[in-house]
Amino acid sequence: MMRLKSLQQRYSIFILLPVAFILFGIGFAGFTYIRKLLLSHWGEATLRQLQLAAHQVDMRLSWPKEMMQMLNKPGGMPPAKIRLILDQIQELEWVARVDLSRSGKEAGGSISEGLEPPGPPGADLHGKMMKGFAAMPFHHGNIVDVTSPYFDSSSDSKTVSLVSELKDADDQVTGRLEVAIHFDYLFNDIEAAGWWKDHEHRAYLIDDRGNVLLSNLDILPKKLDESDTLLARAILHAIKTVPYGTVLGKGLPPKEVGGFYKLREAPWTLLIVAPGAGILSEIVNFSIYYIVFGGVAILIVLIIIRQVTGRTALSIKAVSSAARAVAEGDYDVSLPVKSRDEMGELIQSFNTMVNQLEERARLKYSLNLAREVQQNLLPGKSMQFDSLDVAGQSIYCDETGGDYYDFLAFPELGEGRSGIVVGDVSGHGISAALFMATARALIRSRIIQPGGLAQVITDTNRLLCIDTEKSGNFMTLFFLMFDLTGHVVRWVRAGHEPALLYDAATDNFTELGGKGIALGVDEKWSFTEYSLPGWDRGKMVMIGTDGIWETENERGERFGKDRLREILRTSSHHSAEKIIRIITDSLAAFRQNAPQADDITLVVVKARA
Repeated sequence: MMRLKSLQQRYSIFILLPVAFILFGIGFAGFTYIRKLLLSHWGEATLRQLQLAAHQVDMRLSWPKEMMQMLNKPGGMPPAKIRLILDQIQELEWVARVDLSRSGKEAGGSISEGLEPPGPPGADLHGKMMKGFAAMPFHHGNIVDVTSPYFDSSSDSKTVSLVSELKDADDQVTGRLEVAIHFDYLFNDIEAAGWWKDHEHRAYLIDDRGNVLLSNLDILPKKLDESDTLLARAILHAIKTVPYGTVLGKGLPPKEVGGFYKLREAPWTLLIVAPGAGILSEIVNFSIYYIVFGGVAILIVLIIIRQVTGRTALSIKAVSSAARAVAEGDYDVSLPVKSRDEMGELIQSFNTMVNQLEERARLKYSLNLAREVQQNLLPGKSMQFDSLDVAGQSIYCDETGGDYYDFLAFPELGEGRSGIVVGDVSGHGISAALFMATARALIRSRIIQPGGLAQVITDTNRLLCIDTEKSGNFMTLFFLMFDLTGHVVRWVRAGHEPALLYDAATDNFTELGGKGIALGVDEKWSFTEYSLPGWDRGKMVMIGTDGIWETENERGERFGKDRLREILRTSSHHSAEKIIRIITDSLAAFRQNAPQADDITLVVVKARA
C-alpha cells in the first residue's frame, strides 16, 4: 500500500480528489436532470399535438358511427325515420358513399346495385335505398355494432369504411350497411398543421401492424420499420402496451426521439419521430456552456483549495523544519507571521515556545552546572580512613537536590578520629541545593574549632536559623564520629532517621537514635551527643535518607526497612562500595518503571581489621 509521506500528497488525495469528484458528480447530476426535463417537456408538447389531431379524427369517425348505431333499435324503426338518418349520414361532407345491400336466402342478390346517384345525392338515391330497405325484414331485427374502420387504398380516392351487419329477429344476417369516408378529409387538418409540415420531423399514421397509412415524407414507406429500423421496434412494442408515450433512441443524447398517440375510434396511431439533436439543441448548448463555465469554476475552486492547503502545508513544513533545528540546539529561529488565522496563531505560539525553550535550555545548562558543582561538593563514593571502609552515594530525582553526605578527616579532630555526616534538606531543586551547600560550609568551618560534637551542631543550627527565618527551609542531619583509638562511636541526631548498626558476629541490628530536631527550626535548641563503645571488626553502620525505604513501585508498595536490613545482613561480607551498589540496584529493580519521587542518599561504614 502506498504511503503518503507529505502533507501535500494527503491534501491532494483526501481533499482535492474528493472535492473534484463531488463537483463533477453534482454537475453530471444537474446536466442529467435538465436533459430529462427538456425531454419531458418535448414529450408533453408532442403528445398534446398528437392528442389534438387524434381527437379531430376521432370526432369525424364517431359522428357517422353514432348515427349508424341509432338504427340499432329493438322492435324496428319507421321507414321515414330510417330514411332521415341515412340522409343525414349521406349529407356529411366527408362521407363518400353509403351502401346498403341485402344478403341471405331471400335476397337473391344485392340491392346496392344502381344505388349510386347519377348526380348529386338526393331523393332518387334514397328512394331506391328505401325500397330495398322496406323489403328487408330489418324492422324485426337489430344492427350489429359498427366494425373498426377499414382503410381502402386501392383507388385514387382513398376511403375509410365503417361497416355494420343487419340482422333479423332470428339473429340471421339480412343485410350490410357501409359508410365510406374520404381519407384525405379525415386528415386534412393534420396535414395542414405546422408540426406535420416540418420536414425535420417524420410524421406517420400507422395501423396496429406497423403499416404506414399516411406520412409527411415525399415517398410513402409501406411499413414503419422500413424507414426507422432502430427505433421502430421500440415504438411498435410501446404501442401494444400503452395508449400514448415517448420512446428514446440510442445514444447520449439520443439520436432520435419518438412520440405516439392512439386513436380511440380506429386501430391507428399517430407518430412523430424527431432528431434528438434538434430536440436537445438546448441541452447541447447548455452542455457546452456548462462544461466550459462549470469546468472553469471547478478548476478555480480546486486552485483556491490547492493554494490554501498548499500555503498551510508550506507553513507547517516551515514549522517542522524550525522545530527540527530547535531540537538540534539552534534557537536562532523566528518564523514570520503572515496571517491572523489559526496558522498564524500556531506560528506565533511556536516563536514564543522557542524563546521559552531557549530560556529553559539556559536554565538547564545552569542547573547542570549547579549539579556539577554540587556533586563536586560531595566526597568520592568510597574512602579509606585508617581501619574504616567508607562509601557513600546520592541519587537526585531532579538536576539538583537537598541530600548531603560528607566524610571528615581533619587533623583538628584529633588522632584516630573521623566524622561522617548525612543530611536531608526539605524540598528539591536549587533552593535545597543552596541550603545544603550552606550547611556543609558551616559544618566544615565549625568542626575545626574547639568544642564537642554537640556544640558543633548547636552552633551550626543557630547560624542556619538566621537564613531560614524567611525561607522556612529546614534540614535533618546525622553526625557520626568514629574514635578508633578508644573504639567508640559518638553521634548527634538532628531530626534524622536513626543510623543502623549491624553486628555480623551476633547478627543483631541496633538503631543509633536519640533526641534532636531538624536544623533551622529552633535557634535555641541544644543538641545532645550520644556514644556507643565496642566498635571493632565485624560491625557495620548504614546512614540513609527516607528516600530509600519510602521508594514505591508501580503498585504503590514501599521498599521498607525490612528489605533494607535483609540486604545489609546478606551482603555484610562485601565492601562498603559494593553494599551500596547492591542496595541501589535493588531499589531500581523494585521501583521498575515508577518514577523516583525523592532523593536517595546512603553511607555505609565498615570496620576493617
